[in-house]
Amino acid sequence: MSATTLPLMLLLPLLGAIGIAATGRWPNLRETVSLVTAVALAITVFSWFPEVADGARPRLVLAEPLPGLPFALSLEPLGMMFACIASFLWIINTIYSIGYMRSNREKHQTRFYICFALAIAAAMGIALADNLFTLFLFYEILTLSTYPLVAHKGDPATVRSARVYLGVLLGTSIALFLPAIIWTYVIAGTTRFTLGGIIDGKLEGAAIGLLLGLFVFGIGKAAVMPVHRWLPAAMVAPTPVSALLHAVAVVKAGVFSVTKIIIYIFGVDFLFSQPSADWLQFAAAFTIIAASVVALYQTNLKRMLAYSTIAQLSYVILATVILKPLAEIGAAVHIAAHAFGKITLFFAAGAIYTASHKTELWQLAGIGRRMPWTMAAFTIGALSMIGVPPTAGFVSKWFILAGAFQAESYLAIFTIIASTALNAMYFLPIVYFAWLSPPATGVDMEHGEAPAAILLAMLVTATLTIVFFFFNQPLLDLEGQLVRSLPL
Repeated sequence: MSATTLPLMLLLPLLGAIGIAATGRWPNLRETVSLVTAVALAITVFSWFPEVADGARPRLVLAEPLPGLPFALSLEPLGMMFACIASFLWIINTIYSIGYMRSNREKHQTRFYICFALAIAAAMGIALADNLFTLFLFYEILTLSTYPLVAHKGDPATVRSARVYLGVLLGTSIALFLPAIIWTYVIAGTTRFTLGGIIDGKLEGAAIGLLLGLFVFGIGKAAVMPVHRWLPAAMVAPTPVSALLHAVAVVKAGVFSVTKIIIYIFGVDFLFSQPSADWLQFAAAFTIIAASVVALYQTNLKRMLAYSTIAQLSYVILATVILKPLAEIGAAVHIAAHAFGKITLFFAAGAIYTASHKTELWQLAGIGRRMPWTMAAFTIGALSMIGVPPTAGFVSKWFILAGAFQAESYLAIFTIIASTALNAMYFLPIVYFAWLSPPATGVDMEHGEAPAAILLAMLVTATLTIVFFFFNQPLLDLEGQLVRSLPL
């Protein structure tokens, strides 16, 4: 395939947004346009998979507003994986959204589908970004396009939380991420993602750790503490938006960007030979443990899942800094494994809300008897977050832990084991009470399952969470190709 087809990954969701706007008065047609666009995008993205897996690295320069700062697209293994996850899950999320938005009689549904399409276009731009300049542009577009989704309900409390979301993400990107890009350009003369990095020989000492900090905390979507408040604040959004934030695009864009910068801007061998960069493994470990402890004390289901996501994201960063082949594969695989497991959990939370309007954990006692399909899916997602076979989460944690043993990184080993125990402590009681406890006094149990579209989407992602345990070789081969090119 020609590199000139790469812009199709951006144009398709943009054209879809236009089509959704044009058909807004006819809900059935509007949702058909959204679904058809999602399918077309997935076909386009997956058509590139064989070539990238065989070593192709397509690149297309669209414009160069400043010397050394082209607006350019390219595709490599990490971007290929991210684009596949986002495009495929858009299909599933669209099916889920049709059931959720109609059943809950949500307002401004046309705006919802338009902004969703724009967010997917931005995610594709991040996956295809050839350099920091292009990445930053689409990173900001993703923030702006998801703000209306977070603020969807429009009530004062929702708007306040949405402003936290926007303020943290824009504030960190402008105050930290942008200066880091400018600094990189000044010292290296380029911002292009280059295997082996572009910083070696251009910077030394404490300045390397400082630049790394500007990138890590400037990419607020990675939610490394203390830049994490936006994530629980965003739980005021409708559940399909929460799924977009946690599984499809937003947080994945964060850890994807951090991982790509470590590999292609700093160079893993150079960065982690610098003592000033050692702080990152401690920051990731602290975020994993602290967020897991906070999740343990949550009483609202979606807020508990939000803090779980904060912890799970830093698994990717911790795996990257372990600097061993198995851990690097684990970092990439965990992006996919978390996507399948966490979207299933949010789909289940939305199904529970749609069918019963329950949002608090204590209300879920005995709900498995009324919503067995939903709680079966929730159980699968929970087991994946813990890392129990046969689920996707076990695969990624296995690789990360094996890499930690390779590196004899006792901090990483302790963190993974401790967080796994904490995950079990806040997920397993929910599963137990949902299936085996009697309903709480005064809680309405006169309801059944959520509508068919919600159930279908949820059961598909739950099934994929298990299927990934058995059939993951194409992704392992793809990311293994990248790892073999690294000087580890």
